[in-house]
Amino acid sequence: MAATETLAVEVAFALPEKQRIVTLAVAPGTTARQAVSLSRIAEQFPELPADTFDRAPLGIFGKALRQPEAQALREGDRVEIYRPLQVDPKTARRRRAAGG
Repeated sequence: MAATETLAVEVAFALPEKQRIVTLAVAPGTTARQAVSLSRIAEQFPELPADTFDRAPLGIFGKALRQPEAQALREGDRVEIYRPLQVDPKTARRRRAAGG
């Protein structure tokens, strides 16, 4: 009997004070969003709202994904879960330019 083919991937998330990378084996065709769910990484961040990881923007090796629900993973991919911006970049730039 042949072994089931799996892909080794990572799921990563970081807060300023805490970072986690979960390594897991997934079936071919698993999407980035599915890998986040399978990793159960949300359990390592109980201080965050429960749905944080269900709707967070995702990327692979620093490249944002437009459709994480459709992006199939490849061997060795690292899915990165992005935190929402705390301050709009344009607003922050205006504040810095105004000296405040």
